[in-house]
Amino acid sequence: MITSAYVHIPFCNNICSYCDFCKNYYNKRIVNNYINSLEKEINDNYRKEKLNTIYIGGGTPSCLSDYELDNLFRVLNKFNLDNQYEFTFECNYEDITEEFLLKLKQNKVNRLSIGIQSFNEKFKDILRRNINKDDMLKKISLAKKYFDNINVDLMYAIPGESIDDLKKDLETFVKLDVTHISTYCLIIEDNTKLKIDNVEEINEDLQNTMYYEIINYLKRHGYNQYEISNFSKKKYESKHNLNYWNNNFYYGFGAGASGFIDNIRYENTKSIHNYINNKNIYIEEYLDKDTLIKDEIMLNLILKLTTPKFR
Repeated sequence: MITSAYVHIPFCNNICSYCDFCKNYYNKRIVNNYINSLEKEINDNYRKEKLNTIYIGGGTPSCLSDYELDNLFRVLNKFNLDNQYEFTFECNYEDITEEFLLKLKQNKVNRLSIGIQSFNEKFKDILRRNINKDDMLKKISLAKKYFDNINVDLMYAIPGESIDDLKKDLETFVKLDVTHISTYCLIIEDNTKLKIDNVEEINEDLQNTMYYEIINYLKRHGYNQYEISNFSKKKYESKHNLNYWNNNFYYGFGAGASGFIDNIRYENTKSIHNYINNKNIYIEEYLDKDTLIKDEIMLNLILKLTTPKFR
């Protein structure tokens, strides 16, 4: 039974220096063509199951215009939702307005994921992100008026970051009083601006120290580490994340999206041009019983099912 769907929106107003996901600068001329291709893929493959989770990621889904969001939600409304569904929409804080939040609410979104990464403005150049702490706090406060279930992303091990920098970020993240915090150790991937610029990752010992600082700090402030990099308040674990780690079947729609259906893992073409022109070249792998068992073991190692020994 397929109970989840991931939908990829590969457009951004700004390309972050560390991002290796399928993405492209926002281009008004191709967005609606992309959404039309997305609709075709969903019509051809969705089997009308009731879904427990939907996750709209990117890219930056919130960069779409009001009209484009309406068109996207027209397509997404094809999904049947379970009564206890979780519907997550990724956004950048700059895109948060009352009108935007109302549109999400009206279209059944009940969980936000906000890409913060850091409140420290000294990292705006290396990350190639607009970091304005006052505006970030203001936008998250506005989002909390409309949504009870909010995730924020925290990035650590940024080149030039100290333990004191991390502690200041953690203090601010905890003061947000949101229900979920996702943490990401900055890894310099191929085909990213950081890699092209020959930026080096910070040393592993410091990465490790930062990781345990995060675990201890968030635990002391009421966040349960239910998975290696995710922390939540009680009963606010991400259902969508858990679906992945429990090795359940899920749809992946959109350029660069991956899915797992009928023991077949697949990945869509990362070429937005090919995707729009219905040349959706899949990479498929059939998983036999032995491979499934190995995957179950590896994925369950990601889950935090027992309390770790803290330093």
